[in-house]
Amino acid sequence: MPRTFAAALYATVALAGLSASPTLAADKPVADKGPYDKAQVEQIVHDYLLAHPEVIAEAVQALQDKSEAEEAKAAADALVKHKDELFASKASPVGGNVKGDVTLVEFFDYQCGYCKHTQPELDAAVKKDGKVRIVYKEFPILGPASVIAAKAALAANMQGKYDVVHAALMAATGKLDKDRILSIAKDAGADADRLAKDMESPAVQKEIDANLALADTLNIHGTPGFVVGNTLVPGAIGADAFKDLFAKARAAKS
Repeated sequence: MPRTFAAALYATVALAGLSASPTLAADKPVADKGPYDKAQVEQIVHDYLLAHPEVIAEAVQALQDKSEAEEAKAAADALVKHKDELFASKASPVGGNVKGDVTLVEFFDYQCGYCKHTQPELDAAVKKDGKVRIVYKEFPILGPASVIAAKAALAANMQGKYDVVHAALMAATGKLDKDRILSIAKDAGADADRLAKDMESPAVQKEIDANLALADTLNIHGTPGFVVGNTLVPGAIGADAFKDLFAKARAAKS
């Protein structure tokens, strides 16, 4: 085990064991001779752990539980702190029922296979519910083509064509490059010449940069990532899971 972890573990067990009982070393009585020096404590704990290896597993589990609890609290605090950026950003495209009573925020990449796999599940859940508003956070983390695709989609938003271009890019299979991305957007109904120009606008880059920073703050490092109400869900999920998230968000409001 790593030396720093072992030292911490030894110290923890030593403090607990020595203060509770003088029979720590492999269950053999230890004479009470007053304070122990560091070497004696380490030897006693070493012998005890050899006799009771289950203590290590318990300590590791406790450490993991504590870490997960701290991460969950940090994520929840971050969601509250950045709720306006998540749910009310005027720069982020909005879809679904724009007057819906529940908002889902999606972080995604057009080259992400998990995003593409999840899209039909999300579409089905949103359609069946009918009262879900979607905020799209372009999160291009899978290479240069992802950045180009994100820029194209945001530029299409300037033409009122975000929904159709987003859907077309998400449905696209195979390798993406600039020419293919522009072709997909044009076939979806976007003005290709205007799109190419708007893709280079500062506003488009600003939105991408803001999404990258927000995702990092929320500890979202992969795609897809979803936020519904006060719940952050990393990774792909199915229609039933989306349904549960919508219900949970509504229940939290009541």
